This record gives sequence, C-alpha cells and structure tokens, in this order.
Amino acid sequence: MKHSLFLFDLDDTLLDFRASEKLSFERVLRELGLVGGVDDLFLQYQGINIELWRAFEAGAVSKEFLKVERFRKTFAANGLELDPQRASHRYLESLSENVVLIDGARRLCESLAAFGEVGIITNGVASIQERRIASSGLGDYISFTATSEACGYAKPDSRFFDYATKMARSFNKDETIIVGDRLDADILGANRFGIESCWYNPGRLANDTEALPTFEAAHLDDIAPLLA
Repeated sequence: MKHSLFLFDLDDTLLDFRASEKLSFERVLRELGLVGGVDDLFLQYQGINIELWRAFEAGAVSKEFLKVERFRKTFAANGLELDPQRASHRYLESLSENVVLIDGARRLCESLAAFGEVGIITNGVASIQERRIASSGLGDYISFTATSEACGYAKPDSRFFDYATKMARSFNKDETIIVGDRLDADILGANRFGIESCWYNPGRLANDTEALPTFEAAHLDDIAPLLA
C-alpha cells in the first residue's frame, strides 16, 4: 500500500454524528422539561448549528460562542424559555455517551492500522471527541487526535493540517491521505495542503465544488481496496 499515514475525519465518517446528535438532543430537552415530540425542533437546531459551524470555520465566531448560541437561537425562534447554557452543557456530556459507529468503521481502522498510522482530524470539541473515541472502541487503532480547538485553526486551513501531521510518528506528503465526508473541509483542506484525499460519499452526491478528491467511496468497506 502506498500510504502510511491515514488522517480521518471523525463525525459522519467514522462515527454517525447525526444519530448521536438526535439522541443527545432529545435526551437534553426531556431533562429540561419539554414534553412531546422534538423532530421539528431538532431540524431547526440542525440548520442553525450548520450555519454556526460554517461561521466558526471561517473564523467569524468562537467555539465557545457556538456551543451556546445554537441552543439560544433555537429556543428563541420557538418561544421556549429554556436555559441555553444548561442545554449546551448537558448536550456535550450526552454526546460522549451516545456513540454510534458507521458500518465498516472498525474494520477499516483495523485494516489500515496494520499498514501504517491512523490519526483523527476534527473540528469538534476536544474533550468530547476524545471521550467519544474512547467510547467507540476505535481507540486501539488510533495513534493521535488533532482538534481545531487545540490547534487554534480549523479545517480547511492548511495550518491545521500542518499541526496535525506534526503529531504523526513520521510524515511524507506522498504517503499521506485524508478520508472525510466534507468536500469543503476535508477534501479542500487536503487539496490546499498538497496531499491525497478520499471523499466518503454514502449519499452519492454530485461534486459541484472546487474540491477535487483523489478517490471516492460510498461505503467504508470500499476504501481499503481502493487504496491498495
């Protein structure tokens, strides 16, 4: 195999963040006393959350602001007198407890770890991501975790990838590949940093962006054969 350093995005690449997110959101709102279904509320929250993460990745807002603001805006839009600070705190705690693996994640990490080093590159909250990795059972295959919170820069900023690769035992651009589900963060970041990438695209979406993946896979089990 050509590659010896495999850099994986975490959420929606190895871990099913959407499933974990919904479980945690529902749990927190029940704790805060909200009665009834929360499906519509969750959809609103997701839209607000995505907008704030994009603002964070552009350097427009801080992560601390994002964590609370997504709940404040959701509650305000629906006339709910709930505490966004408390919701944020309990939500982050719950995320680390509700971990759902994407099918094939364990097999892929185990397979690639036999050929080289597997690292995690994530824009998520450092303490939460570390606990989620521990809960996932993938920790035995992962050598290091690089977070935007610790680095100070977020994907797709090349300074984040420079920070991440310095955590590896060894680094050669020609032997490094990024695997991720987001064209605008993972694949574009790889392009700018000058390393290969694999776009995990389970929805078989069209690529109408400037990001150019080296490989593309619809299932995690397809990735190791592609790289071989």
